Amino acid sequence: MRFNEAWLREWANPDIDTDTLVHQLTMAGLEVDAVEAVVPAFSGVVVGRIKSCQPHPDADKLRLCEVDDGTEVFPVVCGAPNAREGLKAPFARIGAVLPGDFKIKKAKLRGQPSEGMLCGASELGMEDLIDGLLELPEDAPVGTDIRDYLGLNDTIIEVDLTPNRADCLSLRGVAREVGVLNRVPLNEPVIEPVAPRIDDVFPVSVEDAEACPRYLGRVIRDVNVSAPTPLWMVERLRRAGLRSIDPVVDVTNYVLLELGQPLHAFDLNRLSDGIRVRRAQAGERLETLDEQTLELRDDTLVIADGQGPLALAGIMGGRPSAVSTDTRDLFLECAFFSPLAVVGKARSYGLHTDSSHRFERGVDPALQVRAIERATALILEIAGGRPGPVSGSEDTASLPTPAAIELYADHATRLLGSPLRNDEIVDILQRLGMDVSEQGEGHWRVTAPSWRFDMAIEQDLIEELARIHGYDRLPNRVPAGTPAGNTQYEHKVPLRRLSDALRDRGYMEAITYSFVAPEILAQVDPDHPPLALLNPISADLGVMRTTLMAGLLTTAQRNLNRQIDRLRLFETGLRFVPGEQELTQQPMVAGLLYGSAAPAHWQSKPRAVDFYDLKGDVESLLALSASGNFRFVAATHPALHPGQCARLERDGETVGYLGRIHPRLAAQLDLPTDLYLFELILEPLVTGRLPRFQPVSEFPRVQRDLAFVVDTEVAAGDMLELVRETCDERLRDVQVFDVYQGEHIDHGYKSLAMTLTFQDASSTLRDDQVNALVEAVVSQLKQRFNANLRV
Repeated sequence: MRFNEAWLREWANPDIDTDTLVHQLTMAGLEVDAVEAVVPAFSGVVVGRIKSCQPHPDADKLRLCEVDDGTEVFPVVCGAPNAREGLKAPFARIGAVLPGDFKIKKAKLRGQPSEGMLCGASELGMEDLIDGLLELPEDAPVGTDIRDYLGLNDTIIEVDLTPNRADCLSLRGVAREVGVLNRVPLNEPVIEPVAPRIDDVFPVSVEDAEACPRYLGRVIRDVNVSAPTPLWMVERLRRAGLRSIDPVVDVTNYVLLELGQPLHAFDLNRLSDGIRVRRAQAGERLETLDEQTLELRDDTLVIADGQGPLALAGIMGGRPSAVSTDTRDLFLECAFFSPLAVVGKARSYGLHTDSSHRFERGVDPALQVRAIERATALILEIAGGRPGPVSGSEDTASLPTPAAIELYADHATRLLGSPLRNDEIVDILQRLGMDVSEQGEGHWRVTAPSWRFDMAIEQDLIEELARIHGYDRLPNRVPAGTPAGNTQYEHKVPLRRLSDALRDRGYMEAITYSFVAPEILAQVDPDHPPLALLNPISADLGVMRTTLMAGLLTTAQRNLNRQIDRLRLFETGLRFVPGEQELTQQPMVAGLLYGSAAPAHWQSKPRAVDFYDLKGDVESLLALSASGNFRFVAATHPALHPGQCARLERDGETVGYLGRIHPRLAAQLDLPTDLYLFELILEPLVTGRLPRFQPVSEFPRVQRDLAFVVDTEVAAGDMLELVRETCDERLRDVQVFDVYQGEHIDHGYKSLAMTLTFQDASSTLRDDQVNALVEAVVSQLKQRFNANLRV
């Protein structure tokens, strides 16, 4: 919400400076994002009047003007197309300094003297709304400093509002806050009903009263759309970030800023058979004011006539029925649309307007009559016309009703940490426009005003008390009571420990949105249709993630585009998988690996990461939990390379996947093919082992190295598992120490060597005992995998 300070002070003018005002607004919850001057610094410019204007003898596009500055007349050479005798415009005298440190000096242009400069809006640092000189009203006093005349010694304030404070999406709303905070009266403009001069009405019917409880309209005939909008209104719109278009559109924008009520004007002669507020029929089309042609859905509320849709209700009007230079008769509409009928609709069509921004958050349901009367009076004042009576449709049962809330002083004291006097509580609430009825000592029933539809429960009222009383005036106190301890269970691995383990291995934690682009998610996880958001932040964040890999890949794209050549990222968070009955929200941990295996160092040559680096990182996480129950199995995954992908299992249940990125996916996302990913379900990882005492054997260990020739398709993990099953508790460990393919090994086979470590807790192992265990292992591997002992 942008507005200029001078306009605000016409409504509420406390005796404080700009800095204090800005601080007050921020501390009251209306955070001020920016404060800036309405124009850059300049000096020496006054209201001038062109006494005479003659063509330049040596230049077709220049004119010789005599300009009166209130004290004397100066010759000025001007090239503006609208320079003419009698025109009043800004005049920069000799010695004036314009924005950009441009100093005005005496000059000769094509042989003619020029002592000063007639200025357009751009020369004064204002938006160049006019092609040529900035034309001032005829009653502008000649010689007056232009900064004073145009009120350019002013400040623009931009407020960033939370969604619940839609009541402050208007100057009236912000002024109410300023008045409450400073105990100054609110000087609202007097809005009198406009007496109809004609009896013309345009029929209105509302087919969905729940979505549109109130729809008002008014016929205004013989409007002069070519009339100039007054400079004061043009400037207020400019300072709010809006361009002047024509008097009708400017008035509707002005009332929007002033009161917070969106309005729309139709060209009456382009309407037929009355207004119908209804749901669109699927497939109907509407050309909007921004020249887009939309195909409408049947869940969209539209304003239509007998020929079809005219506007998206509460969002944007249609081009065919828009006001143009040929318009003479208007139908001015002003409605209240339920937020639920509008929310998300604009974004779903790729739109966002000032109107939808307000209707989605809520507009004062008691404001429509005042707004249409205000707009009518301004249109008549600027563009003339003959108004008809206000007509329309209203369903009072569907209009929102203010909440009646019970408030207790002791509840407020407990939440604020400090008691407020009962009279102060009543005073604050009444200044906020609330109706306060005493129900007993320290007990009130409070009815919120129509514009505070965010008031629903007692805590909302207590928040208002704190806000207006002043957060900085509340005492700093430690809450009473004994805080609950953070219980740590020995059989649980804290998430922090898992994160630390990855950080210890060089990973950096990434935090991405829980919603991602549907196109990327369809490529990464096509097997799980995601949950689509009704009101996404943007089009590329339209669905809830079913895998954390999507966010990590998007993060990798950004980093690689910035010449980052070594990446280790991990993220913990929820994935959201829709089911038949409910949405599954599952905690996950995912990681991404790319680049060299270690930072560059003069003692070693760089080596690119491979699958086993990734597997080692995953195993470091498993080592913190009951890792003996985990097993890696060759598998496939839509996002991973079919030849370098493993599924992690625990007791036969899938825990996650790891592997190299699929070449097809890498090409689609413009990523390198040597990028590795893992994603694991978090719950099995945080279930650890209870610490138990293990006695240390006094007897020596015996190791035997065995090498087997097996088919290349045989998994080492399966062989190790069979070794453990074959041996008893005397087998303390088994590890693969070599895998070889090449000379002396037949094609399609590999040599796999392992070390078996034996130890007995009660005696020294004899050779015959060890040999028996080894023979059993060799026999079982031969039977199961056709493994031949290599000698």
